Amino acid sequence: MSEALRKLLKEGNVPQHTAITPHVGVLTLHFQLYGCEDLKAKRKVFTTLRSVWGKEPDLAIAETADLEALDCATWTVAALGTSSQQITQRLDQVEKAIQERVDAAILDIHREIL
Repeated sequence: MSEALRKLLKEGNVPQHTAITPHVGVLTLHFQLYGCEDLKAKRKVFTTLRSVWGKEPDLAIAETADLEALDCATWTVAALGTSSQQITQRLDQVEKAIQERVDAAILDIHREIL
């Protein structure tokens, strides 16, 4: 325990803990792929998803359906935040960036804020 924390505890100036209710947003994107001859080629199209957004502390991303299909893919992004407005803005940013960086047509987008 640091000296500063010991001093605060001794003086009774402990910061009050406020309850933070996390909100979760889920963005599901259904992609159409062309020209993928095998699963390795399909995975290569989506390496950006994992390498860029998979490292963000407030996001989780995974391929959630159509795992063996060569002509389509479904990816889900989950975002964690302190308000639904914050999550909506974050998912807007992610959706726009995915549209710009991933070389696959987006057929369907589904959002849900929990």
